[in-house]
Amino acid sequence: MSGTRSVDEHLADILRSVRPLEPIELHLLDAQGCVLTEDVLVPVSLPPFDNSSMDGYAVRVADVEKAGEDALAVLEVVGDVAAGAGRPPEVGPGQAARVMTGAPLPPGAEAVVPVEWTDGGAGGGRADAMTAHSADPSGAAGEVRVHRPVAARQYVRGKGSDVRAGSVALEAGSVLGPAQIGLLAAVGCGTVTVRPRPRVVVLSTGSELVRPGAPLGPGQIHDSNSFALTAAARDAGAIAYRVGAVADDAATLRTVIEDQLVRADAIVTSGGVSVGAYDVVKEALTGLEGTVLGGAEPPGDEDGRDGEDGRDGGGEDAGEPAEAAGSAGDTPRPPARVEFRRLAMQPGKPQGFGLVGPDRIPLFALPGNPVSSYVSFELFVRPALRALMGLEPVTRRTVTARLECREPIASPEGKRQFLRGRYEPPAAGEEAGTVHPVGGPGSHLLGSLARADALVVVPERTTEVARGDELEVVLLD
Repeated sequence: MSGTRSVDEHLADILRSVRPLEPIELHLLDAQGCVLTEDVLVPVSLPPFDNSSMDGYAVRVADVEKAGEDALAVLEVVGDVAAGAGRPPEVGPGQAARVMTGAPLPPGAEAVVPVEWTDGGAGGGRADAMTAHSADPSGAAGEVRVHRPVAARQYVRGKGSDVRAGSVALEAGSVLGPAQIGLLAAVGCGTVTVRPRPRVVVLSTGSELVRPGAPLGPGQIHDSNSFALTAAARDAGAIAYRVGAVADDAATLRTVIEDQLVRADAIVTSGGVSVGAYDVVKEALTGLEGTVLGGAEPPGDEDGRDGEDGRDGGGEDAGEPAEAAGSAGDTPRPPARVEFRRLAMQPGKPQGFGLVGPDRIPLFALPGNPVSSYVSFELFVRPALRALMGLEPVTRRTVTARLECREPIASPEGKRQFLRGRYEPPAAGEEAGTVHPVGGPGSHLLGSLARADALVVVPERTTEVARGDELEVVLLD
């Protein structure tokens, strides 16, 4: 284990070691949460034709310009224009066509009169709605009385008024959420080229760990880390696989990790990285084949991978082996070990990181205390996952806030402390918000972590903070 490093140094080494995943082509729904790697041009204007924004009657403006309550404009109805129907009828002088929302504006028509401004073809007063065509097909003929005039193009959505053919629908770097996928579908794109969501395998270590829902024996606790870290990975945009708890046996742990490499773009372990007699993660990873020193430049091609991506494009339970990378004659890899470090931080001092297996998959060995593992994930794993996806910025948003606490809070000299807190945005006219510490500094206090929405950063050279002090705050949502 090397000497003490700073938080910033450790994160910088991690980010130097990871590369964005190779782009792949996916169907739209499979691409949700992914990042576009190239601009998407609009192949077809949206909307692709002039269409009605109201249920009503398509008319010529001159025929209704003098319409009023005392001078109704009476027009001949020449047919219906429904969305998705065939060729619409042509509207001539003194005529109208009954038109539905989204249906094309028929030839000759210049505007749409809402049905509420007419008698609906019933010959009475103002209509509230059209009679269903199946109930009264005669509504597509006869006469309609119009009570109000309309201006040219009123209630008409023009062709290309949303996006025009040849323009950029979405730029490279866009994250595909529901609205973006809807736009791509609307302009006719069935597939897109994206950086895929990274597949993250999460496992906890410890013979004392029991799955939630199972009874506890003497000295046992429920496994919370693998659930919290899997949820955190999904929240970061990854596809996460929770392996569960692995007993304190180096050979077993090494076998589990090697088995999981075929479906992983990153592996996250928790526990077993300190200095105890049963902290087996260091022992297991020391002998893991193909491991390279954390922070080293990966050998091989410029993307940091020798072989194919190995993704099968399936669901979260799918995982196919990646192609074997390289051959016996390839450039020798660095020494087979993950680097374990002491960081100048609290919680989360012991950390491990390296690139493991033939495809050099990033492995994060996090401490086992629940708060330590979660804080470590936010500071180191989440930025790496965003880097794999090609997202910027890689870190959470930070703000400056005034501390609100009853008593001064001590902080260890030489360590960057991350307190849990609840953040309140600034009031009107103020520049800084406030943050209230939640719970104590203990790395086992899950109850306070669950109530927190921010991490309060106390700098390394600060040994005490008090009410009114302005501190950096990492926002967690």
